[in-house]
Amino acid sequence: MSQLSTRHLIGIKFLKPEDIQLIFETADKFKEVLNRPIKKVPSLRDVTIANLFFENSTRTRISFELAEKRLSADVVNFSASSSSVKKGETLLDTVNNILAMKVDLVVMRHPAPGAHIFLSKHIDANIINAGDGTHEHPTQALLDAYSMREKLGDLRGKKIVIFGDILHSRVALSNIFCLNKLGAKVKVCGPPTLIPKYIHRIGAEVEYDVNKALAWCDVANVLRIQLERQDIKYFPSLREYSRSFGINKKLLDRVDKPIYIMHPGPINRGVELTSDVADSKQSIILQQVENGVAIRMAVLYLLAEKRSHNS
Repeated sequence: MSQLSTRHLIGIKFLKPEDIQLIFETADKFKEVLNRPIKKVPSLRDVTIANLFFENSTRTRISFELAEKRLSADVVNFSASSSSVKKGETLLDTVNNILAMKVDLVVMRHPAPGAHIFLSKHIDANIINAGDGTHEHPTQALLDAYSMREKLGDLRGKKIVIFGDILHSRVALSNIFCLNKLGAKVKVCGPPTLIPKYIHRIGAEVEYDVNKALAWCDVANVLRIQLERQDIKYFPSLREYSRSFGINKKLLDRVDKPIYIMHPGPINRGVELTSDVADSKQSIILQQVENGVAIRMAVLYLLAEKRSHNS
């Protein structure tokens, strides 16, 4: 397979396993580019990409911008906080105004789940979802799975536990979809109040005991507590959460096999992870950040290629 089966990257749910493998193989090539003294290729020299962020973002936004610049694309940055959205402009009007400037690809983060699906039906540009509410965050799931593949090889049959705030996490949902498509076994672990009722239906088992979860897994992907999305109290206190579900060195030392620790960031140090775990040899958190640029380069390149074939 040399082309993606889809025009957009709206969610992992809409990708085939072959699409994911193609993205990984393309990222392998771009990772070689990123390790060269000159880290730039002219692949997207005539392509214009608009980054539309209707929600705050640091790592994802910088990672996309870097990926776009490494591919020599022309980049337009848009931030909702300093735009006409504040004056009541609709999403469609905002995007149409940007497209009138002849934009080819749109990278968008939006607080409304499904905003990207709505947009894909109304505009001609290829759309990449950089996070929609508590729904999906496909490039994060791809870079997570890619980082696991780097350490474990083929993910078929490998055991992954996602720890923490599953209920409010778009990363958890995209990760479960992605890992299932790659044949991994997935469990989630966290307080019952932070695990959605439907989780079994999308291919993840539940484990409430942190010790058992760590003993079972090959990779622990730890999510932060998303206090900004919690309108009610889901657990007594952060201290209580940390004591029951936080991962510390003592817990890891009890596990009689090496496991990899991951985190999509930003880390609440001392809450879901202690610093001695986040900075340990078992942690591949910084590799995730590095791989994020290669994965996003691959996605941008493949969607631009699909666009040129269809035009």
